[in-house]
This record gives sequence, structure tokens and C-alpha cells, in this order.
Amino acid sequence: VQLVQSGGGLVRPGGSLTLSCAGSGFTFEDFGLSWYRRAPGKAREWLGLIYSSGDQINYSDSVKGRFTISRDNAKNMLYLQLNNLRPEDTAVYYCKIPTLEFWGQGTQVTVGS
Repeated sequence: VQLVQSGGGLVRPGGSLTLSCAGSGFTFEDFGLSWYRRAPGKAREWLGLIYSSGDQINYSDSVKGRFTISRDNAKNMLYLQLNNLRPEDTAVYYCKIPTLEFWGQGTQVTVGS
């Protein structure tokens, strides 16, 4: 099983980024997938869950309306679109297969000027 993340980087406040998470070694379309983040000095925070078919998505209140989770099962890809970014969104972002307790390697997002 592998989850390989890409995207991330430095973005100005109000900007946008898209994070990607490529899955392999498992039947991607059979699993719900989650995004998390860990900000400096804070506990890991759950951001949302997309069900296996992509027809249902749950978000934490902290990012609802600003972040969008999507997936492309044909490409074995999971995405997190981050909009209207704030300095407090600075964190390492992780994708996860919840039922396998398997994590991506994480990718840094820094919001600042």
C-alpha cells in the first residue's frame, strides 16, 4: 500500500493550492479516504472524509466552505483544494486510508507573505 502526496508549498493569504494523493497497492475505489493536518504545536486535525464512490463528503467545521475534497477513482487520485488560505492553515497535510490506518507522507503548506 502506498499513498504518495504532492502539491503544497508557500502561498500568500487568500491564495489557493491543490494537494494530491496518489494511491497504489490497494483497490482505491473500495476505500473512503480522509485528509488531516498538523499545525505547529497543535494536535493532528481531521479535515474531512470522502466516501469510496465520492458521492458523500464530510468536512470539519473549520474548513467547510473553503476546502474541497474530491477523488478520481479512474486515476487512483485524491485531492484537497484549499481556497482563501489563512496563516492559521499553515500545517503539514496528510491523506489517510482510515480503515487501514495508513497515512501519506505529508506535505507542507505555508501561508504567509
